Formats: sequence, C-alpha cells, structure tokens
Amino acid sequence: MSQPRPGHRPDCNGADPDSNFASMTHSARPFTEVVIEADCWQAEASAEATVLRAIETAADAVDADTGGAELAVMLTDDDHIRQLNASFRGKDKPTNVLSFPAAQPEVQPDGAPRMLGDIAIAYQTVRREADDEGKPFDHHLSHLAVHGFLHLVGYDHETEEEAEEMEDAERAILARLGIPDPYAGQDRVS
Repeated sequence: MSQPRPGHRPDCNGADPDSNFASMTHSARPFTEVVIEADCWQAEASAEATVLRAIETAADAVDADTGGAELAVMLTDDDHIRQLNASFRGKDKPTNVLSFPAAQPEVQPDGAPRMLGDIAIAYQTVRREADDEGKPFDHHLSHLAVHGFLHLVGYDHETEEEAEEMEDAERAILARLGIPDPYAGQDRVS
C-alpha cells in the first residue's frame, strides 16, 4: 500500500484516492489556486468553477488592491476543518468556512508574490446548510467563498457595524452573480 502524499486528505468516506489540484486563474485579479483536498467534493463537479467565479467577482467589487496577489482555497471535509477550527479558534467543531489572512511584510522581497491568505471550506457542513436552508449548493458555496475572501481583504463581523458592512458587501457581490440575498428573513448575527 502506498503512503498518502503529505497534506493529502482521504475522501469523506475514508478512501484515499489521488486528490485533485484545480486550475488557477491569473489577471488583474488575485491569482487563485483551488485545492480539492477531500474527494467528497467530487460530488459537486462545478465546485472549482463556482469558487473561482465568486472570488473573481468579489475581487472586482471590493476596494482592495488584490491584483497580482495570491490566495488558496482548500475544499476539505468536516473532520479537517474541525481540526483547523480547534487549532486556530479554540472551537472543537466543524464550521463552514475559515479564512487565514496572510501577514504582510513591511517590504515585499523582489519577485515574491503578495499573499492574501488561505480559505478552507468544508463539504459536509456546506451541503447540510444548503439543504437545511433550501438553497442551491452552488449559491451557498459562492456565498462562503465570497465571505472568506472578504475576510482576507480586511472585512470582519465582530461588531454589529462590521457585520452590517460585510453583509452589505456580500449581498452586492452575490447580486452580481445572480444569487439572492442569503440574509433575507434572518436576524443579524455577528
């Protein structure tokens, strides 16, 4: 039996086939790499394209210098995101999306790309939430990719004011994607 590659996660049922490294985009927008780390994402053939489109639309919509920067989006499973959530946030439970903004050096080394950070999205939680809320999976995935991206460019929702600003940005970006307001009929939660 061969050893799994470092960083490779088995599929959501415990199998260990090769993971897929999705394609990247490059333009005035950030260079985005989507890594499909858990094979349960294979059930959603359009996941990579959905994430890339959401990130590109968000980058076009926000007032942030993202051109030439890089970010990675890891499509993972509940077990791995639970571990990340426990390690980085002290919450030992799965969540839908985590963002890890990159620390910016005072001086960028010549030729080195500027890193925006990383986003992790958990398949089972996203699927469960989409089903529970009666939303198309790709709409919910787009929302979470946008949410994660906004964290990378400085948005947050720690206060009511921040939450309102972030949700307004999400609504505007999702509207550009033809996705209905994900907060319609909900009480604001920061």
